[in-house]
Amino acid sequence: MTSAHAEHVNGELPHEPEKATLEGRNKTLGFWLFLGGEAVLFGTLFATFLALRNSNNDGPTAAELFSLPITAIATAILLVSSLTSVFAIQAMHRHDLQKLKVWLIVTVALGLAFLGLEIYEFYEYVAHESFGLTTSAFSSAFYTLVGFHGAHVAFGVVWIGLLIAQLYRKGLTVVTAPKVYVSAMYWHFIDVVWVFIFSVVYLLGKVG
Repeated sequence: MTSAHAEHVNGELPHEPEKATLEGRNKTLGFWLFLGGEAVLFGTLFATFLALRNSNNDGPTAAELFSLPITAIATAILLVSSLTSVFAIQAMHRHDLQKLKVWLIVTVALGLAFLGLEIYEFYEYVAHESFGLTTSAFSSAFYTLVGFHGAHVAFGVVWIGLLIAQLYRKGLTVVTAPKVYVSAMYWHFIDVVWVFIFSVVYLLGKVG
């Protein structure tokens, strides 16, 4: 009987060497340090955007451009995806592999929906508002900040998708469990960053 099959029968993580657990803890610590670097990078992009937000070079301003209903829907989708990732972690703590996979799949689906809305938003700006990357300093700062976050969401979707495939192959072990936890940390991070983007870029831009 394989370890993955034993997990399905007993609902418990198979016993593996303590070294694997220590390795998982080290990876988690290393990932915290990585997120700290990412926070500094996003902070720099936010500062750049705030410095250039009024440099529209006779192009559309934020108040003229942004549509809060669409952005609010995208925000709600990403917030719900953060909640589903919490449900996934709770399922993992209960050693419920089936629900863990279901909640991770829902998280990926919501992430894809968010990306779809963001791509639609960018298309509308470029095609109908003539608001491209090089239109103004404001547009460059906007696309860099929001697009960089979108790239992080896309990376997270691919990462969690690969992790789901690994869970189907290997089950929940002391090797795969830390990966689930770390991916949830990453997803919460990009969710928090988006809350700041929604507040600083969209809400502040709309109210001037």
